[in-house]
Amino acid sequence: MLGAMQDWDLVVTHLIDHAAREHGPREHVTHWADGTETRATWASVRSDALKMVQALQALGIRKGDRVATLAMNHSRHLVSWYGAVGAGGVLHTINPRLFDDQLEYIANHAEDRVLLYDAAFQPIVDKMREKWTTIEHYVCYDPPAGFAGLGFEDWIGAYDGDTSWVAVDERDPCMLCYTSGTTGHPKGVLYEHRSTMLHAMAGVQPNSFDFDARSVMLPVVPMFHAASWGLPWAGAITGVKFVYSAVNDPAVLCELLEREGVTHSAGVPTVWLAMFQHCDATGTPLPKLQQAIIGGSAAPRFMIERLMKNGSRVAHAWGMTETSPIGTVGAPTPDWDSLSFEEQVEIVTRQGRPVFGVELRTVDLDDWTKELPRDGKTAGALQIRGPWIIKRYFKADEDAVTADGWFDTGDVGILHPDGTLQLTDRTKDVIKSGGEWISSVELENAACGHPKVAEAAAIGIPHPKWDERPVLFVVKKAGQDVTADEIMEHLTPLVAKWWLPDAVEFVDEIPHTATGKISKKDLRARFGDYRLEA
Repeated sequence: MLGAMQDWDLVVTHLIDHAAREHGPREHVTHWADGTETRATWASVRSDALKMVQALQALGIRKGDRVATLAMNHSRHLVSWYGAVGAGGVLHTINPRLFDDQLEYIANHAEDRVLLYDAAFQPIVDKMREKWTTIEHYVCYDPPAGFAGLGFEDWIGAYDGDTSWVAVDERDPCMLCYTSGTTGHPKGVLYEHRSTMLHAMAGVQPNSFDFDARSVMLPVVPMFHAASWGLPWAGAITGVKFVYSAVNDPAVLCELLEREGVTHSAGVPTVWLAMFQHCDATGTPLPKLQQAIIGGSAAPRFMIERLMKNGSRVAHAWGMTETSPIGTVGAPTPDWDSLSFEEQVEIVTRQGRPVFGVELRTVDLDDWTKELPRDGKTAGALQIRGPWIIKRYFKADEDAVTADGWFDTGDVGILHPDGTLQLTDRTKDVIKSGGEWISSVELENAACGHPKVAEAAAIGIPHPKWDERPVLFVVKKAGQDVTADEIMEHLTPLVAKWWLPDAVEFVDEIPHTATGKISKKDLRARFGDYRLEA
């Protein structure tokens, strides 16, 4: 016997229909790279997206075709999210920070047919055009004066928007994101309408991003990175006001946060660090937020403390491209109000608990068939499954999950009895010394708590007795001087004695990936000849 409720496919065009119908006048603000600002609304985003459907169809784009973007955060990019998908296409957001060989690979592997891009990335387009063999049409979002190509507003402005969304099934793909490719070629993650809708509904929950109709969100996380953490989809559910900046200048961001009454913002730790440095250098008060969402990598304790002391709730989140990306989000625990500030900070330093729809487990690092207890002590390889978790990479021949659906994240973590996740490392970065595991991430975060340290990275260096020992590479803050002994003295009360690095080396910079994370692979290659004595 079947149920007797209506069929209503979970397709993402329902999101923009709802936003335009129920929150139509709610505005979006865009601060462009040239300093100008424009304003749009949920109603105008839907209207322009329908015009874009007609414009894409006139170019011959059909259901399943890939439409790429090479752009920062702005309302025209938001239009493209709904316009590309509304035409039955698959939105492919390209990270402009990738290396040339990666840019060439992912556009050709995706078989993109149309590219929409910011004028700031014209040099990339000019350099890659001959290498992108499948792209037939180029559209510039913000063409400069005298631009000879096709501008976005003129392109969609030739149509009236009197059309309908292309009919799709909720299992059809809607978006394609590629991993940053730290090993081998980047891998494509193909999101479907159903998984994206479920993810969006999870994102607005109080224990996730905590959106309502009053929310004003400035997403610093780029729209090209991990589906912008799902914010363009989730924001439509409650009709949030989006404040976009096409430049990530901390002075611009702080001014927008204050002027536009921003209540929520989201970004990786380096974004918050840059804002701290700007406020300290200029004497500008740190803007107070209702919620500060931090993801991408583990946030150091001092960062969380400063935001919380400023009156902001900190949602420490974990996820990855393969998880759409929400996996866990930090939220107050049942005993939150009875805890001291230090106890609250201790909870927030962890990566939060799984939202409904996500299951987590850890397995033994040496025997992945052995599931580990949720005891708050035992670290293991983190695995995940759920309705918005990857099953198979784009164009891959085999599934990326176990027979019972578990995807290996590549992270090392501890699960606490209440389900809270505490990330300790990446499986390829964890340091094994004398048969015991040392977390490079915890060492780095502890080091970054030193007032004269700008950034730190720990890697395992071969050791004649212990197999590996940690060496800490440190970048000093500008104008500051600090010694290795001072660093060691700072670390001694913060980590186990046998975790202390065998050496502290000062460097001018630490290599990063295209997504801004520390590249341990490049750091290990740079110091491949480094030797420790017994």
